[in-house]
Amino acid sequence: MNDPANAPRVPGNPVRDLPLPELAGFTHRWVDADGVRLHAVEGGQPDGPAVVLLAGFPQTWWAWRKVMPNLADRFHVIAIDLPGQGHSERPDISYDTHTVAAHVHAAVKALGVSTYWLVAHDIGAWVGFSLALKYQSQLRGLALLDAGIPGITLPDAIPTDPERAWKTWHFAFHLVPDLPETLLAGREREYVGWFLKVKTLFTDTFDDVEVEQYAASVAADGGLRASLAYYRDAAESARKNHEALEQQRLGVPVLGISSSHGSIPDMAASIRPWADHATGIVVPDAGHFIPDEQPDAVAAALTDFITEDD
Repeated sequence: MNDPANAPRVPGNPVRDLPLPELAGFTHRWVDADGVRLHAVEGGQPDGPAVVLLAGFPQTWWAWRKVMPNLADRFHVIAIDLPGQGHSERPDISYDTHTVAAHVHAAVKALGVSTYWLVAHDIGAWVGFSLALKYQSQLRGLALLDAGIPGITLPDAIPTDPERAWKTWHFAFHLVPDLPETLLAGREREYVGWFLKVKTLFTDTFDDVEVEQYAASVAADGGLRASLAYYRDAAESARKNHEALEQQRLGVPVLGISSSHGSIPDMAASIRPWADHATGIVVPDAGHFIPDEQPDAVAAALTDFITEDD
């Protein structure tokens, strides 16, 4: 696998100063997603069931690099960088999850996919939940990994017990106007590195190259502003989720993937009050970053979930 630090820059990439990592068997694509240029990495079986992957903070599509090859034998695999993430455009828009979901869905349509399975982690799961509410008729199923959802399962208050507060303290910090930018600009590597080291079960899960890569994404071209915007617009995400749930429940199959040492002990239980069909698994020997820590287990769970009706 190529070193991301030495990857060539590609014409058409809206974040041109950020090196572009390559994954064998997959192709980089950029599409116009209702006025926002989004980056997708596509491979696998063109005629197979489509599986769309969304990552969260502080990662990019690269979070799925170990899972994607395991899915490629059976599925059409598409990993998408959210607006403001990775090699997607960092527009000055609302980053509430319903607005972002519309852009992600438009990107999938632009890639020629009409129906798909959606798999999402962390902030990607925020977007995935809202997308499922907006586009149920085009979604075949939804898998959510270790994430509280705005207005649904995120607590109204950040815990102050030190045993729990370290997992969620940043939610309040990111909401403060201007201060995070002042403290974090130029220190993105230290900040990103803290999350990647502390929130994994094994602190050597991410090597220095990967930490540098994710930090560079946050630092590049409005990435810090966009990363914070997802949190600053979370109240609007919650409001829109509540409005949508007044009209409908989640009717698509939902798989909640938790981990032995993650943030949400039982993802399925947290979603079940709003979903008609929710099942769950707990991946052992993993912290918050489950796709990086236990990629084989994640790929196997997703394969079982997608092929359950076959």
